[in-house]
Order: sequence, then structure tokens, then C-alpha cells
Amino acid sequence: MGLSNLGAFHTVIGIVAIVVAVIAFIRNGKIDLSQLTGRIYFYCTLVASLTALGLSKQGGFNPGHIFALFIVVLITAAYFLYAKKQGNNGYRLLENLFLSFSFFLSLVPTVNETFTRVPVGRPLAQGPADPLIGKTLLVLFLLFIVGAVYQFRKQKKLNKSA
Repeated sequence: MGLSNLGAFHTVIGIVAIVVAVIAFIRNGKIDLSQLTGRIYFYCTLVASLTALGLSKQGGFNPGHIFALFIVVLITAAYFLYAKKQGNNGYRLLENLFLSFSFFLSLVPTVNETFTRVPVGRPLAQGPADPLIGKTLLVLFLLFIVGAVYQFRKQKKLNKSA
């Protein structure tokens, strides 16, 4: 696969973040920073995003680095809202959205890198513009929208009962 040591470390940490996020979505309907899965997601996503800044197939600063920086901003803002704005209120809506959007954005380079590398020797896609990547990202985006609406409704109910 041609991964450097940093690339391999980044990949393992990123996979852990994705797996715990999926577990969190299944268990709680959201990434909840008060839960172990939420904290693991936060720290693994932070490390994966920061290590992504040291990676580049094309050389130099690229769109993947912008994604990484934006993800860091989203999870940091979500953590701030979690830590400083306690209680069931409108801040939870933003926290949920920021964490879910960070997860979706993490999947964009993940899908691209996975589909252009796997299976080794005969990858599923030839490059970022491959229709398979576009269709997969469209499905993931639609799932993000459905999930965000679900989280919004669920949090609104929690806010009203508080």
C-alpha cells in the first residue's frame, strides 16, 4: 500500500475513531463526549487530523489538509460547548452537529484513500474523480443529513423535558 510509518499510525488511529463513532451512533444516536466512545472519538480524531497534516501524496498543502484543520476546529468547538455550556439546551444541538459533521468530513478522505488503494493491485477507484467515490460520498452525505435531523429531533425532546 505504500504507507509511511506516519501514514500507518494515522490510518490505525483514524480507523479507531471511525469504529467508536459508529458504536456511539448505534448506542446513543450521537457522539456523546460524556461517554467513553465520545472521548475516544475526540482524541483519536484529533490525533488523526493532526497527523494528516504531515501526509501528502501530491506534495505540499492540499484539500486533505484543509479537511483536517476544519475537523480540528469542529471537534474543538464541540468540546468547548460540552465543557462550558452544560445542560440540555441549544448548545447540545450545535455540539451534536459539529461532531457528526466532523465524522462525515473524516469519511471523505477515508473513502478516497481506501477506494484508490484497496484491493492492493486492483483498487476499486482510479482517483478522487471516480464515479464510485462520488456515489459513495453522496450516500454518506444523505445518511449524515438523516442522522442530523434525527439528532436534532431527539435533542429538542430532551431540551423540552429539562
